[in-house]
Amino acid sequence: MLIAGAEVYGLHPADVRVEGGRISEIGRLQRRPGERVLDARGGALLPGLHDHHFHLRSFAASLESVRCGPSDVTDADALVAALHRARSPEGGWIRGIGYHESVAGDIDRHWLDRHGPDAPVRIQHRSGRLWIVNSAAVDRLADAASRLRLPLPAPGLENGRLYDLDPWLRPLTAAPPALGPASRRLARWGVTGITDMTPDNGAEILTTLAAARAAGALLQRVRVAGRLDLAWPEGALETSWIHIGETKVHLHESALPPLDALCRTIEASHGQGRPVAVHCVTEAELVFAVAAFGEARARPGDRIEHASVTPPALLDRLRELNLTVVTQPNFVAERGDAYLAEVPAGEHAWLYRCRSFLAAGIPLAGGTDAPFGHADPWRAMRAAVDRATASGRSLGPDEALSAEQALALFLGAPDSPAEPRRITVGAAADLCLLDRPWARARQDLSSDAVRAVLCNGSLIHDGVDEAPV
Repeated sequence: MLIAGAEVYGLHPADVRVEGGRISEIGRLQRRPGERVLDARGGALLPGLHDHHFHLRSFAASLESVRCGPSDVTDADALVAALHRARSPEGGWIRGIGYHESVAGDIDRHWLDRHGPDAPVRIQHRSGRLWIVNSAAVDRLADAASRLRLPLPAPGLENGRLYDLDPWLRPLTAAPPALGPASRRLARWGVTGITDMTPDNGAEILTTLAAARAAGALLQRVRVAGRLDLAWPEGALETSWIHIGETKVHLHESALPPLDALCRTIEASHGQGRPVAVHCVTEAELVFAVAAFGEARARPGDRIEHASVTPPALLDRLRELNLTVVTQPNFVAERGDAYLAEVPAGEHAWLYRCRSFLAAGIPLAGGTDAPFGHADPWRAMRAAVDRATASGRSLGPDEALSAEQALALFLGAPDSPAEPRRITVGAAADLCLLDRPWARARQDLSSDAVRAVLCNGSLIHDGVDEAPV
């Protein structure tokens, strides 16, 4: 394929030839006989975007779920109405996502029994840790667990509030969601790769992703973080599109492990040649993770996920350890008004920092945390630039990035997220073509500008249509 008349990002107007999944030539090029031509019409040609913190199966399931939290649902009456309007595509289940206490308080099994529909209901809290189920769902889960000879969790079923039980719930609910619609949506936004950061990822997701890729449903490259024992099962058909990545550690401030236990996990992961990614959404979790990396000796590629609250005193230590921060500026826009109301004013400047990390020399990359954040990376870029909440208030304006810095959050290589990829001869032909020059695109940073997307040289999105691979 010849991409003609593009504004190659970081270079100049040029033509780009793609052969064998790679960029073979850049310059003023002549069309070859029979060669397919994509007329860029002066639009900016970028490396394909990579979301460095994503949850693919959860995102796929969210597309079939009821939105139960702000800003889609703002009070108890609206939640009740949304649940009663819902259909149950999962074999009778009604699945809700994004719930927050600001809607109707700490709802439980009995609240759902009184107000919800007469069907099995499960609602995920926006933190991703809690599922709230009604009595019909409890009965359904108990029957399924009995058939599979799985023990019932306690506590939890009594009040229908199930914490950190995704591995137990997953085989009891329904067939895995189809990945094709989610993958096509990502392609439409210019995404050619993701890093799946689900902490309980094991061998099963590798085979699931490989099967989806073989069936043509999965269009992106995927780096898979997960458990310390994450590995391809013996005899599995491995694919170069799916790579094993970091060991994911999900810290909870209310139940931190012994420090030496986390150090042993870090050392064991390093012994496998795998970096470590630690979830840190509170100051205490970040302090704990930094202490563990100091004791266990951090290595290049080790990451802090979220760094939601980063006091100034930790910036120097993060730089000394050369830890990469993967943050989610989209939460400034999506949750910023709640942060302004709930977080002490003195800590507002510490929330989802961006510019301070770069100024301190800390490697920085971006993810959306979808489906717990909106999956469109352009929204995250825009939030990194304007630092505006949904109501238009400012949150951490001193942390704002330029449009180029915001774009760079999503240009990094999967195994080196803070090092932006460039369009060069020999590079993989993972490309995102915009319908306008960068000087115009940078003004609003909208996915509406995405015109065509290639992954490994194949067109995976073209205009308003998703092209087959």
